[in-house]
Amino acid sequence: MSLLQHPAFLRFWLARFVGTGAQQMLMLAIGWQMYGLTGSAWDLGLVGLAQFAPSLAAALPAGHAADRFHRARLVLACYAVQGGVALLLLAATTGGWASRGVLLGLSVLLGGLRPFQMAAQQALLPALVPLEMLARAMALGSAGVQAAVIGGPALAGLLFTGGVGVVYGSCFALFAAGCVVLTTVRYEHAPPPREPPTIASLLAGVKFIGNSRVLLGAVSLDLFAVLLGGATALLPIFAAEILHVGATGLGLLRSAPAVGALLMAAALARWPLTRRVGHRLLVAVAVFGACMVVFGLSTSFALSLVALAVSGAADMVSVIVRQTLVQLETPDAMRGRVAAVNTLFIGASNQLGEFESGATAALLGPVGSVVAGGVGTLLVAAAWLRLFPALARRDRFSPQDLG
Repeated sequence: MSLLQHPAFLRFWLARFVGTGAQQMLMLAIGWQMYGLTGSAWDLGLVGLAQFAPSLAAALPAGHAADRFHRARLVLACYAVQGGVALLLLAATTGGWASRGVLLGLSVLLGGLRPFQMAAQQALLPALVPLEMLARAMALGSAGVQAAVIGGPALAGLLFTGGVGVVYGSCFALFAAGCVVLTTVRYEHAPPPREPPTIASLLAGVKFIGNSRVLLGAVSLDLFAVLLGGATALLPIFAAEILHVGATGLGLLRSAPAVGALLMAAALARWPLTRRVGHRLLVAVAVFGACMVVFGLSTSFALSLVALAVSGAADMVSVIVRQTLVQLETPDAMRGRVAAVNTLFIGASNQLGEFESGATAALLGPVGSVVAGGVGTLLVAAAWLRLFPALARRDRFSPQDLG
């Protein structure tokens, strides 16, 4: 059976592709406008912090909402609000009242909204395809996301020639298109009993992951791998002082992991993983760490690009295996809350990973920071082999469904 025979999945894929591209454009435009208004790198950092802090606070309520409400409509509502933010920024820009405070305030709103969208999107996918096709659907969905991550900023860069207002207007149009497509996504939704949220229900996702050695191992493995092995924050230093490739080279370095991830996601959509998935997860994380070591030691621009592209491909294997395991191990009634915890881990690892890179670079230098992080990732993969043997021995994604 082909994924083309599941129109609800294809519509959801299209809406997610359009919405992700719009989000990438919107955040790029906000950062560009902030820097144009203040010329402050500190304010650029505040934009990121303004998005990260509310996402932490909203993560658990977002998971509860994804398990209580119609998930496609919840994603639609998130797109609609983001479209409204883009329209408001367009009005502020054309009206001359865009300011540092306006940009930071709307960044807080976007940050608080993101966990609701992420939890609903992740929890919705298993309802749109048969479980035996979930790994392939996950790979195809990831390919679409990576394509949007690459194409969104590129499109915004072209539209900036007409002014930042043109980018905001385009974002609004894309979010509106995503909302229209989402109205056509149908799936069987059985509403849970209308009970008020409690502390126990909000923390149910945390408890569920904590009680599963497979899920705890997979989620924590990604947390520590990204926390230690990420090098994104240091790429400007490598481009300027080590590889000597300037701003153009920096753009290529930033896009290389996404290109590798896109190619791997497309390959896994065509040839999905079916056996030795736990072992492949650990190997992928080890390959990611090794790539970071190579990148840190490299003085060749070409070798650095290859190392980053392979790291993106390895990370995509990790992402697809982890997310497929999370979806198949979790009952549908709890998928939203478990997805929210997973999203919280991902966000924390990315943001704290950038801080860790900067802190260790201050002590060890950029090369020392990246190499040490890569070695640390290799050690984590080796340690998880012993600490979580159930994960390492996992053969199929879900024996009861794929057996």
